[in-house]
Amino acid sequence: MISKNHVLIAIFLALLCYPSLYSQELPLLGAQVFIEPGQTAEETELWFKTMRDHGMQICRIRMFESYMRQSDGSWDFSLFDQAFKLAEKYNIKVMGTFFPTTTKTDIGGWKFPKDREQLGQFAEYIKQLVTHFKKYKSLYAWVLINEPGGGLRDTAFSREIRQQWNQEHPQREVLDNGYPVLVDLQDERFKEYMTSWMLNWIAEQVRVYDEEIHLHVNNHAIFSNLPEYDFPYWRTFLNSLGGSAHPSWHYTAFPRDQYALILSANSEILLSGAGHLPWLMTEIQGGNNTYSSNTPMCPTAEEITQWLWMILGTEGKGGIFWTLNPRASGVESGEWALLDFQHQPTDRVAAIKRVSDCIQQNNDVFKQLKKIDSGINLLYIRESLWAENVITQGTPAATDSRKIGLKNLLGYFKALSEMGINANIKAFEEFDFTKENYTGSTIILANQIVLPVNTVKPLEHFVKKGGTLLVDGLTGYYDEHVHNRMLTDFPFAHLFGGQLAEFRHSSDIFYYELAGMQVPASLWKGFLKPDEKSTALATFGEHITATRSNFGEGSVIWIPGLLGLPAWEDAQPLAKFLTYTLPLDSVPLRFEQHAKNVVMKTLQPDEAVITILVNKAKTEKEVELNGCVELLNGRVLFSTIDRTSINGTIKLYPEETLVVQWR
Repeated sequence: MISKNHVLIAIFLALLCYPSLYSQELPLLGAQVFIEPGQTAEETELWFKTMRDHGMQICRIRMFESYMRQSDGSWDFSLFDQAFKLAEKYNIKVMGTFFPTTTKTDIGGWKFPKDREQLGQFAEYIKQLVTHFKKYKSLYAWVLINEPGGGLRDTAFSREIRQQWNQEHPQREVLDNGYPVLVDLQDERFKEYMTSWMLNWIAEQVRVYDEEIHLHVNNHAIFSNLPEYDFPYWRTFLNSLGGSAHPSWHYTAFPRDQYALILSANSEILLSGAGHLPWLMTEIQGGNNTYSSNTPMCPTAEEITQWLWMILGTEGKGGIFWTLNPRASGVESGEWALLDFQHQPTDRVAAIKRVSDCIQQNNDVFKQLKKIDSGINLLYIRESLWAENVITQGTPAATDSRKIGLKNLLGYFKALSEMGINANIKAFEEFDFTKENYTGSTIILANQIVLPVNTVKPLEHFVKKGGTLLVDGLTGYYDEHVHNRMLTDFPFAHLFGGQLAEFRHSSDIFYYELAGMQVPASLWKGFLKPDEKSTALATFGEHITATRSNFGEGSVIWIPGLLGLPAWEDAQPLAKFLTYTLPLDSVPLRFEQHAKNVVMKTLQPDEAVITILVNKAKTEKEVELNGCVELLNGRVLFSTIDRTSINGTIKLYPEETLVVQWR
């Protein structure tokens, strides 16, 4: 069973012993080379040559067991040997993805074995691949399994592990205050455990035969599978963290003109999850999906460019597109590719080359990019996501807009992004609560319906030491046992500055008048019973609906309504309120005014500042940069249109991506 008692020691040893993507000074761009029987040697060589000629330095190869293990139990690696040799010829690094035998229609691969026999077969497969392919200089990393998350089923194997897990993690029946535990989150806790167990097991199998090879994994469907991902624990056996970003699969809850913003948010989650490790986007949609996925789309060259720069602007060490060449057989045949059916590069390949050329031509700039921390942190709590999944399952609340997930939190991210502010998105346990001074730092808890009791002291410490805490929606409605703590003995009353009297549902948008601004909210309107140290910020009739209270050196803003959801229609009121209310001394550059559908990422290599701007509006946008950095000697590093000069007031054209270095 997994033990986390020695996590810090394991992380330290991993840093000492294993190679890191940081050893590659420049970000790596590439694509999945899809290898299958029937392809000719000439075709395969053309693909690797095309990558080399278009600025791609890394590829993934899905290592199909079914194409290597023979019916008599022997192994034939020749199909993949050819690809690894060609990768060496064209100086392409290979990330091989373990893909054990599965059904012919399974496009993603299984995540857990069905029984011990299949687990043993997987172990033998890992042994064969690791020992055979380690001879190739082109082998750069093993991807432990394709897209973990969302695949746990009721099988003999899962029941066996669950029985042992239950003994070590018994479900409480009664709380210390005497109330019964009637909502069971054990299934959610076990899914998180099993995902980590499986990945760690694969890593251990690899390390039996190769102690140095780079280990990587790409999570997927981040906004739904996030509750399963224990990134801090994964750091103990990985060398880098990755993810899949297929908008037609993963972002369809949002309009297409928000995909760059959502990929930016996805990247922020991975950056925080990776911690001391590097991260890269292991899969990015490269071409058209015809009959697969949730919705059909083909990325434009402009979108390919925007997505890459959002990754680079979040310290990503590269991006790999799915796929370079289309597969010819099975489900998804003919889909997703950067090349056309005649193996010729599309305009999407040209877009990748332009970004790659910029990186190579400015290698001194892109060696060690560091995102400038705004000090604003959007924290999510996995128990909150677990609880919402469980209590809405099979009920009208699952589909009638009451199940929020991360959409309210991401509304805050949108509002801040459209002010040019890089907000962090972190799991609660990924935030550093050990500092002695949080002046200038903000935590936003946006509708985190569960606040475990063990979060009380860290949050009190944060605010007491100068931090600003903004609490919105139903945050704190339940504890980790889905017990409503607002009825009695609310553990956050001292910190939040009072109690909550009740919530009332609102079918329409309603407004808070905050600091003279009309800020829209939706769904829940909470009425507060503040204590003597709180100041009312907003009222509704005789009811107080928002407060601000001091706690130590910091303060808490409590607004029990959903402010993030209306921001998807218009983020300007929320953006204006946040920039007026929150301490922004750590933000060197931001927009003077809200700029709808414009996203900016800010980096600081050495003494320079780099701004990455993307305009997703259908019209020209003029943005004026403001902050504590003097805008001198603006040098255009990259633009999708011709630029000859730049200053602090920038006109952005529709779909334009602009990268500027300021000194």
